[in-house]
Amino acid sequence: MNNNDIFNAITGWSSEFVAIRRDIHRYPELGFEEHRTSTLVANRLSAWGYSVERGLGGTGVVGQLKRGQSQRRLGLRADMDALPITEANDFDHVSHHAGVMHACGHDGHTAMLLAAARYLAEEGKFDGTLNLIFQPAEEGLGGAKRMMEDGLFNKYPCDAIFAMHNMPGVTQGHLFLRDGPAMASSDRVIVVIKGIGGHAAMPHHASDPVVAAASIVMALQTVVSRNVDPQQTAVITVGALNAGDADNVIPQTATLKLSVRALDPNVRNLLEERIKALVHEQAKSFGVDAIVDYKRVNPVLVNTVTETEFARGVALDLVGADRVNLQCRAQTGSEDFAFMLEQLPGSYILIGNGEGDSAGACMLHDPNYEFNDDNLSIGATYWVRLAERYLHNDPQNI
Repeated sequence: MNNNDIFNAITGWSSEFVAIRRDIHRYPELGFEEHRTSTLVANRLSAWGYSVERGLGGTGVVGQLKRGQSQRRLGLRADMDALPITEANDFDHVSHHAGVMHACGHDGHTAMLLAAARYLAEEGKFDGTLNLIFQPAEEGLGGAKRMMEDGLFNKYPCDAIFAMHNMPGVTQGHLFLRDGPAMASSDRVIVVIKGIGGHAAMPHHASDPVVAAASIVMALQTVVSRNVDPQQTAVITVGALNAGDADNVIPQTATLKLSVRALDPNVRNLLEERIKALVHEQAKSFGVDAIVDYKRVNPVLVNTVTETEFARGVALDLVGADRVNLQCRAQTGSEDFAFMLEQLPGSYILIGNGEGDSAGACMLHDPNYEFNDDNLSIGATYWVRLAERYLHNDPQNI
């Protein structure tokens, strides 16, 4: 079948998969707590004839479908978890779980892959093994790594793996690809400054951690501007500075929380080195102590050239050159799909969620965010075409 036939068939099921997407949105679950969502996914896959395993990475689900005699193996991945955000929307499928919402579109990613799963089971023309990976805990909890530690790719080997994420702020349904570093590494840093507390009227009898913390915040701004090559990308954000409760008390401690990002592993190493050195030297100069808890969260996401070129071909054939950005800008957000790409070749694709005043234009992690349901058919059709092309004896004839 051609692109239009596949798209029309999946669009004919749109009410079913919009309902699934909105059901997942209505009952969001945080990382490693996706019990209801994983049950929904597993039940659907089983009903369509997939061999299903649950529990990888805690709440992950893998559906496998084999056809023909080919030894080629493909992995497609979607994330399932929500965020600890109180939703501000007022539509019928607003979150029923207080303080938790799908503010990153993982409900849509899951529904897109499920729609593709149904089509590939009922109508798909492919030769080989299809592994559909529904991952828990993408939002900073390392769900991809947990699945891998549980033997994901030993049990379900893949020759290549692909994933897709929605991108607000750009035209709905447009596709964005990039080979090489595509998303930044993400590190989480907690700095505790320990001083000597005292009365605000007698600061000379104290060692003030607040003054030291303020100086550290300002000094950190020089790491990117003076230590990193200007042609490289790096971000250091101090997202929190917490100290004290009263105006007349010098507190004993102050705490900084940092988010650190880079698009090059060497720059990532430099940032860690400079942050640690700067914090300790600044603290020493103020007569206080500093404890630095530096946690590496996600590595740089690097799309391999061959697989990205293959994904570009599918995109161009599906939506046309005017709707495809062949080498988009790298993003300073991070994704734990990067762990999978450290082990396997593959590519991470972005799909526009909407711009301006259109549906889906609200930014990710915003309490007013909403996945654009118009992307369900496009995203699912993309997965079908990619799978059929990849798992075919003669991809040029698809």
